[in-house]
Amino acid sequence: MTGKVDPFIGSEATQLPPATGLAATWWWPKPQIGNTHPGATYPLGMVSACGYSGAYPTGYGRYDLSLEGVPSTIHDSQLISGFTHFQQSGTGAIRKYYNYFRVTPMIEPLDALGRLWQITDESAEPGWYSATLDSGVTGEVTVGPKSAVHRYTFPRHANARIVIDFSLGGLSIPHGTTTPLRAHLESHEPGVASGEVVVEGAPISVYIECDSPQWRQMLWYDRRLMPGGKRLDFGHIRPTTLRPFGLMWAGPSQPGETIELRIGFSLRGVEQAKQNLIDDVGSGENRFTARREKTAKVWRKQLKTIAVDTPSVERKTVFSTALYHSLIKPCLAPGESPFWPVDGPFAFDFSTMWDIYRTQLPLLTTLMPEKAVEIANALLTICEEEGNFPIGYRMAKGSDRFSRQGSALAHTFLADLCQLGLPGIDWEWALVHMSDDLRRTYGEEFLLQGEAHPISHTLDLAFGYWCTAKVAQRVGDKAMAEQLAPLAERWANAYNPETGLLKDSNYYEGTRYNYSFRLVHDMASRIELSGGVDAFIHQLDEFFGYGAEPVVQPGNKPSVAEMLAGYQLGRFEGLNNEPDMEAPWAYHYAGRPDRTAEIVHNVLLQQFGTGRGGLPGNDDSGGLSSWYVWASLGIFPVAGQNTFLLNAPSFAESSIAVGDEKFSIQTSNFIEPTHGGPVQYVQSMQLDGVPLDRSWISGAELHRGGELLVELGPEPSDWATTVVPPSRPSPLNTVPPSLPSLSSPSLSTLSPSSPSPGTPTAGAVPTRTSAQPLTPGEAS
Repeated sequence: MTGKVDPFIGSEATQLPPATGLAATWWWPKPQIGNTHPGATYPLGMVSACGYSGAYPTGYGRYDLSLEGVPSTIHDSQLISGFTHFQQSGTGAIRKYYNYFRVTPMIEPLDALGRLWQITDESAEPGWYSATLDSGVTGEVTVGPKSAVHRYTFPRHANARIVIDFSLGGLSIPHGTTTPLRAHLESHEPGVASGEVVVEGAPISVYIECDSPQWRQMLWYDRRLMPGGKRLDFGHIRPTTLRPFGLMWAGPSQPGETIELRIGFSLRGVEQAKQNLIDDVGSGENRFTARREKTAKVWRKQLKTIAVDTPSVERKTVFSTALYHSLIKPCLAPGESPFWPVDGPFAFDFSTMWDIYRTQLPLLTTLMPEKAVEIANALLTICEEEGNFPIGYRMAKGSDRFSRQGSALAHTFLADLCQLGLPGIDWEWALVHMSDDLRRTYGEEFLLQGEAHPISHTLDLAFGYWCTAKVAQRVGDKAMAEQLAPLAERWANAYNPETGLLKDSNYYEGTRYNYSFRLVHDMASRIELSGGVDAFIHQLDEFFGYGAEPVVQPGNKPSVAEMLAGYQLGRFEGLNNEPDMEAPWAYHYAGRPDRTAEIVHNVLLQQFGTGRGGLPGNDDSGGLSSWYVWASLGIFPVAGQNTFLLNAPSFAESSIAVGDEKFSIQTSNFIEPTHGGPVQYVQSMQLDGVPLDRSWISGAELHRGGELLVELGPEPSDWATTVVPPSRPSPLNTVPPSLPSLSSPSLSTLSPSSPSPGTPTAGAVPTRTSAQPLTPGEAS
């Protein structure tokens, strides 16, 4: 599906058709832009490369730093000053923006370095980016796992040049630039150079080859050439002493003449950077085309892991691009850790772990299980070497992490891998670090006080104990599992029993409402805290805007009063942000999968689109895009619980390559969905020909492959209204590790009435006639 991918989606401010119906009641508190970039990438690769304008937050584009509302621009059009390496993908204010080793093709004097050229033509596809400047120069970049290859086509000029700026980094916004601490450059022979820059806590080495036999090769400092110079060394650089420096090739160019530049990168010195370049592109000249084709082939393979059937070119483009954006981060760099000497897995750019752990990491686990294991071992190594599992981990050490966003997030990821039984992880080793990590940061307050603030950390830590107990069971440490199990029950301490919502506290990028409907491991007890099924459904209906008036979204530079009024709505953020991304599936646990279908339908058809403004908010390293992928398939992972919730798919047919197996989803009575069109509801399901009256499957059922047949209809049915997904109050309540029965569990209590018929409108809030409990499915 590489031909359908549009890497430009999300790179400009949100521009979607006006929301209607239910979607018009959702409120967007965060910046209305995807913050993606169209640059060349490699699946989970270490290196990316893109045109550089200095804009926030990727270095590409037109926008200033924005924390809410419609972002302001710093450029009126698409401009670039060159092509840089290493970019974030879809993040917000992540404080580390890379954009190192800017390469600038010029026909102007060196004094013009840093000026911005208008882009007159621009193209991108997975693994390749191209921009033509108003100077007449066309630049193309492609990347390998640890390298970048540039190709520049010049007009006729007596003194064309390619300039590499070793000093540049960060963004052009206020306080956005970065200053290298130390640097070393060396010119070895014609067409060959190397260097290292220590910047933002990381030593980045490069080995450079340039195919320019007739051009002069020179070092430069402060925009002045150093003829005959072979080496530059800098130490203790400060912002006040920094002068730009780098490397240049210059000479005459003929119309259509191309110059190729190849760069190998390493965090472990120049020799390893040289070897990485050889491994990625081979030896000799003119390697651009071969590298581009090889990277494109890898992307095609990864994007073929999910196939969807739709006559809509627009919907296929949105889906393919969402899958593409889901597979860019984190960056795997095996054998590249500059912080400890051992070889083995290393990874960085877990830039928004608090988002990706719920959707993107489960997607990687499903599509690329061997890479998921590599990521897990990288996280375990980071914990062993640095003392903590990271919440956010960029290309830097320890103090560069985040902590207030969440706790024990790696535990969720590890618990899924453990319950799936994927090979390649030493679970004895993992258990040591998982149990120790729970006591750090907010963990001490949790242990001493029974809860931790921000109160969402209480939910995180309680579930972290649940996940760790599952691993303790796996290794046979019954004593530890029994010690941890009671701590897993402390999730309930986060809630106010008077309201059934979370307690007063600070909330990261949201309110108590955005966090109150998380899928905790004991949803049956969670529903009782709200006063039972009916009361819980009523709370959800209010949260999702049933019966509410349309809202006005924040504009450019919204006032404090405007933002406060929006937050006081206590409303779903509509995938403009991710703290409540799992909340639509909370209805499943109350026997109302019809409500989930309505909400998801409106998100998929109204909150995502084609074009540069096609995302409703920051993509957050694929956290947002992977939600779209799952939801479109009619599946949603309950991270850490080895459970996948089911609902109406948005494609007539789809299939997922799960390792060596295939899980296919077929439908009957399917109607191609449209913006503002009718919702489709599940009438029945069959898994491998056996009726399935429950709205979930286990991870084992998904990973073994099979066929799910979904019968759809225009009205809600009684499917999955009485058999709800499992609640697991204790991690010790576990059946043997065999696949659960495909038939529904027997009912031990009376069930609530079926959903109200008809498609609900924004003015109607259906209620149930029974408040009796639902029957949870068996744990697995």
